Amino acid sequence: MLKLWFNPVVIVLLGSFVAFGALGLAGVGPWSEWPRPLRWALAVMFLVAASARFSPLRPALISMVPPGLPRPALLVDLAGVLEALGALGLLWDRTARAAAICLALLLLALFPANIYAARAGAPVSRSVAIPLPIRTTQQLIFIAAAVAAAF
Repeated sequence: MLKLWFNPVVIVLLGSFVAFGALGLAGVGPWSEWPRPLRWALAVMFLVAASARFSPLRPALISMVPPGLPRPALLVDLAGVLEALGALGLLWDRTARAAAICLALLLLALFPANIYAARAGAPVSRSVAIPLPIRTTQQLIFIAAAVAAAF
């Protein structure tokens, strides 16, 4: 069960946050000022998530798009582009707040796909589908991190 909680995206977020936070505590570069370590960790997470949309996982991600939405492949592409642009926006102070808020809104917009995938039992990166309570908790953590990065 613990394995379901720690998918690659969660591991990347936590690992990046620990790494950038440690650099910040050591007084290295821009990471010594809050919330830069969180912004950079989110940027890494969103770049990993965006890259998955153009990887062998692409068919599984397309299958997560709820029926009735038009052009699922295009929606997956669009989400990947928005994630990548948002990740880059997190890296500059002038755009970080807007990028963080936009990424939080994107996570909300993408949540119906997570609900659909959980209910349909659709696995993405492993052979077992992630149950809805775990997906919901993870999504709430990602949204909370994006909101925290905005301030």
